[in-house]
Amino acid sequence: MTIPRECDVLIVGSGNAGFSAAISAAQNGAKRVLLIDSCPESWAGGNSYFTAGAYRIVHQGLSDLLPIVNNVDDKLSQKIDLDPYSEDDFANDMRRVCMGRSDPKLCKTLVQDSNSAIKWLAQNGIRFQLSFDRQAYQVDGRFKFWGGLSLKTEDGGKGLIVDHMNIAKRHKVDIRWETPLVSISVDPGISGTISATVQHKGHNIVITAGALILAGGGFEANPRMRCQYLGPNWDIARVRGTPFNNGGCLEIAMRDLFAQPTGNWSGCHSVAWDANADPNTGDREASNEHTKSGYPLGLMLNMEGKRFVDEGVDLRNYTYAKFGRAILAQPESTAFQVWDSRTIPWLRSEEYRQERVERITAATIEELASKCVQRGLHDSQAFVKTLSSYNEAVYAHRKENPNATWNPAIKDGLSTQSLSMKLPLAKSNWALPLDQGPFLAVKVTCGVTFTFGGLSVDSEDAHVISTVTGKKIAGVFCVGEMMGGLFYSNYPGGSGLTSGVVFGRRAGRAAAQLAIAKPVSTTKGTEGAGDFKS
Repeated sequence: MTIPRECDVLIVGSGNAGFSAAISAAQNGAKRVLLIDSCPESWAGGNSYFTAGAYRIVHQGLSDLLPIVNNVDDKLSQKIDLDPYSEDDFANDMRRVCMGRSDPKLCKTLVQDSNSAIKWLAQNGIRFQLSFDRQAYQVDGRFKFWGGLSLKTEDGGKGLIVDHMNIAKRHKVDIRWETPLVSISVDPGISGTISATVQHKGHNIVITAGALILAGGGFEANPRMRCQYLGPNWDIARVRGTPFNNGGCLEIAMRDLFAQPTGNWSGCHSVAWDANADPNTGDREASNEHTKSGYPLGLMLNMEGKRFVDEGVDLRNYTYAKFGRAILAQPESTAFQVWDSRTIPWLRSEEYRQERVERITAATIEELASKCVQRGLHDSQAFVKTLSSYNEAVYAHRKENPNATWNPAIKDGLSTQSLSMKLPLAKSNWALPLDQGPFLAVKVTCGVTFTFGGLSVDSEDAHVISTVTGKKIAGVFCVGEMMGGLFYSNYPGGSGLTSGVVFGRRAGRAAAQLAIAKPVSTTKGTEGAGDFKS
C-alpha cells in the first residue's frame, strides 16, 4: 500500500491521544487525516494498550456515570456508593500529588474538560464500565468506590485500542504502520505548510500537511535517555509498555523546530512490577497484569529484609506511580511484597493469580523468609524481625484504639503508631497484623510506564511553543506523553489517559480548522495522492 504525499492533518502516534486527535480532526471537517506510527500494526496503541483503561473525570456521582457504562443494571446500582468528584477535588489532587508544580492553565483545561471529553469518547463508541475490580471494595454488602477514580474501558487498554481503531476506520482515518518520523520543517511563508519526512518501506518520503499533531510518546523505552534525564540506575528499570516509545519524536521536534522542552524531565510514572517480566518490553498478552499494586494490603521489604515506604500513606491511586522509583533505589532494585491469610483474598486475581506471577507461599514467616532467600533475600533474620516489630506495633495501636475498624476503601487510620510504640517508618493506614498463615510473597522491581518531561504547549489547543520566539509554532501540536508540564514526581491515577483525550480532541479540532483555512494543494500527481478512502 502506498503512502499519501499530502494530507490535511498528519498525526504521529497510535495511542489514546493520537487516535483522539485523529477522530476529532475528522469530525471537525478535515477530509484527509493520516495517522502514522513507527510500530507494526501488531503493536498498535502505544502505551495506551498496556493500561488498565482508567479515566479520572469530574462527575456528579453515580447518576452522572450510569448513562455511559455498560456493566451496571438497576439492581446492582442500588448497592453502589460512589461520591461525586468535583472540579475542586480533581484540581486539589493534581496540586497535592504533583507537588504544586503542574502548569495551572494545563491543569485547569484538563479538569474542566474531563467530563465532556470522556462522554465524547463514549458517544463515539468507546465502551466504558465502572471499575469494580480495581476501584471498589465490597464492604458490608455494598461496593464502595474510592480514590476519585471509577471509570475504565471494557477489557482495559486492549479494548480501548480496539474501539479507537474501529472509530477511526468509521471516520475514514488513513493509517500507515512501520512509518517512523524522520524530520519536520515548517514553511516560514504565508502558507505555513508543514513538510514531514517519514521512512516507509525503506524509502524517505516527504508528506505535506496542513497541520501536524505529535503524539509519539515519551522516552521510557530508551535506556540512554532514561539515564540521561531520570538519573543513574534507570537503565535497568523494566519497560512496562511499548518498546517503540524511544523519545525519537521529542528529539526531532526539539532539533528541527526548536520546540520548547518543559516539565519534569527527571520524573516518570513507575510502578511495582513483576521482577520476572521481560526487562525491555511489555507483554501484549499480559498487558497491565504485571503491575503489582496490592502493597496497601500488606508490606514491602527490600533485599535486606527492611521496609522502605509507608505502604498506607495514601490510597493506592496516589502512590502506585511513584513507588516504582522507591523500589529502584533499593539494593538490587528489587523487593518483596508480603501478605498473610487476612488480606490474600483481597488481592486482585488478574495481578496475583498463579498463572500470572510466581507466588511464594509458606505456613510460617520463618519459612517464607527462607524461601525468599532462595530468590535473592540477603538477610532472613532481618526479614523476620521486621515483621515481628511491625506486628507488635499493630497490636499496640489496636490496644489503644479497640473500636478502630479496617476499611480498605478509605484512609481508616489503622496504624503502627501509638502512644506506647512507634515504628521509625509508619504504616499509616490499613495496618492489620501480618501473623496468620498461610503467607504469600511476590518479588517485584521497578516498571517504568511513561516519562513526564515533554514539549511546552498552549493550554487552549496544544499548539507547540517555540524556544526561539516563545510563541506558537503555527500548525504543530503536541498531545499525550509528549506534552510536558502537567505531571511532576507523581500523578493521580487515571489522569494520563484523560489528558490524552482532552488535549487530543482540542488539538484535532484546531488542526482541522487550520487545515481547512489553508488547504494543502492536491494538484500534484505524486505517489499516494487520492489514496485516502474518503
